[in-house]
Amino acid sequence: MAVSPGVVPPARASQWHAGHRLTLLTGASQWFPLLLQAMAQAQRRIWLETYIFDFAGSALEVAQALAEAARRGVQVRVMVDGVGTPVIPPPWLATWRAAGVRVAVYAPLGRLGLSLPSQWRRLHRKLCVVDDTGYCGGINVVDDWLDPTLGALPRPRLDFAVQVQGPLVEDMRHAMQQLWLAHTVPSVARRDHLERMRDALNQGLSRAPWPAAQATSRARLVLRDNLLHRRDIERAYRGAIGRARHEIWLAVAYFVPDIRLRRALRWAVQRGVKVRVLIQGEYENFMQYHAGWFTTAWCVRQGIEVYRYQPSAFHAKAAVVDGRWATIGSSNLDPLSLLLAREANVLIDDPSFAGALLQRLQHVTTHQAQPLAPLLAQRGPWQRARDVVAYVAMRTALFLTGNRY
Repeated sequence: MAVSPGVVPPARASQWHAGHRLTLLTGASQWFPLLLQAMAQAQRRIWLETYIFDFAGSALEVAQALAEAARRGVQVRVMVDGVGTPVIPPPWLATWRAAGVRVAVYAPLGRLGLSLPSQWRRLHRKLCVVDDTGYCGGINVVDDWLDPTLGALPRPRLDFAVQVQGPLVEDMRHAMQQLWLAHTVPSVARRDHLERMRDALNQGLSRAPWPAAQATSRARLVLRDNLLHRRDIERAYRGAIGRARHEIWLAVAYFVPDIRLRRALRWAVQRGVKVRVLIQGEYENFMQYHAGWFTTAWCVRQGIEVYRYQPSAFHAKAAVVDGRWATIGSSNLDPLSLLLAREANVLIDDPSFAGALLQRLQHVTTHQAQPLAPLLAQRGPWQRARDVVAYVAMRTALFLTGNRY
């Protein structure tokens, strides 16, 4: 089923909820085993949204588990993006449909492809709900050792997700349900019909909190859409940066922050806050690669420490502020995520979880990353000129689509 990107009602704003069990997951190698176990035990629903579903390697186990769950009578929904997953292999599509898996493709590309600015608005969020457990992060349904573009990787891809058990799962379920109903109910334009369907499907959902002694984390789901929540994720980042008093760690694969974010980071440094940014070592896209050099060079001049992850592909979208506030999700800090794509991040207020993520980022930065400052000194005039051209071209393209960055 094809899905248009422009007819979805605005998502409701999520609030902070207490009483969660949160588990940090590093890469598909940690996520897939938990996901497969949950799918094998699922009794009611498995809902999955992903930008990329790559039918190769360990991702095939997920595809098979979805079919097996649907055959048992579990409600299984899969929504993929039309750019990230342009084609579902016909044998798998037939297998899913025969098993009862419902599939939707968000904004499939037409003949003109991405030449139409309206097609730049993609479904980039990675959400999954299996009964009363939710998952959110940057991890696509892709084998850690494989890249759909680059092929085999020298080492596993570095990425993060969070497993959620507690009240926040209801918000995740609501967000996924709203998007799904908006694109699969024929009378989607009638809001009253959408509300009736939502209420009917919500009946009987468990809202029981986890025991306080085992689940003390506060968490909030923040979505980005092209209606009422265009800058919610960016505001969450800027709010945390503005409150920082000691240290900020950002781990973002695509780091081309806008003027507001750069200003917030500069003010944090001026307050004496230690700011460190971990980015990927190589970019696949010319504009993102060179525009990234332009903005990271600015960061280094402000006193921000920037490091490049070297061993393999780096796809993380995470942050820790003052060892307490943390976020993990699908949103990069670049214009595609902050202005155009549908994204989902979980905000976390929990020193234990933030400490675990911080420890992981510190280890990666110390042992697997390279400081950017010496590399900037080696870039010649021609390379710096291309950086400026790419950054200006990116801002110009966004201006032509009605977005300022």
